[in-house]
Amino acid sequence: MELHFNIKEIATASMVLFAVIDILGSIPIIIGLRNKVGHIHSEKASIVAAIIMVAFLFVGEEILKLIGIDVNSFAVAGAFIIFFLAIEMILGISLYRDDAPESASIVPIAFPLIAGAGTMTSILSLRAEYYVENIIVAIIINIIFVYLVLKSSKKIEKALGKTGLSVIRKVFGVILLAIAVKLFTSNINQLF
Repeated sequence: MELHFNIKEIATASMVLFAVIDILGSIPIIIGLRNKVGHIHSEKASIVAAIIMVAFLFVGEEILKLIGIDVNSFAVAGAFIIFFLAIEMILGISLYRDDAPESASIVPIAFPLIAGAGTMTSILSLRAEYYVENIIVAIIINIIFVYLVLKSSKKIEKALGKTGLSVIRKVFGVILLAIAVKLFTSNINQLF
């Protein structure tokens, strides 16, 4: 098996996942959870999220085939989801948001917060364009960053402040919007 490591693909996939996971934007939720239950298991949450993301990278396409959807169609649908996530980030509105989880177990942090629907869609959309090994490296990079943020969320909140977090969300929203447009245009041609 030949490996196709590509710095540009790794960087782009990392940026997409970073923007979709939006762990910096989730700091207020993480702080709220930490205040409610006292402690968040950063290591467990990060490892479980990584396992979910890598597993979906490999079996997600099979699940799609099982229900009769090709990767290009999923990528176009994913482009729409990423587009709306970007709009939320840029405009500071909430089109859809789950209620804040009640406990800080692995389930609310690892699954809906880190490896949620947007992340899963992005992973399969990236798979339509990039080599798997580059996406895995991007996942690992993001999980390391997620772990660091979970470990030091109070310090980050104090350092950036509300304005700093807002600026970061908007910048990544614009990047995500551009990626959504690229994903749409490169996959829509494959459908016709």
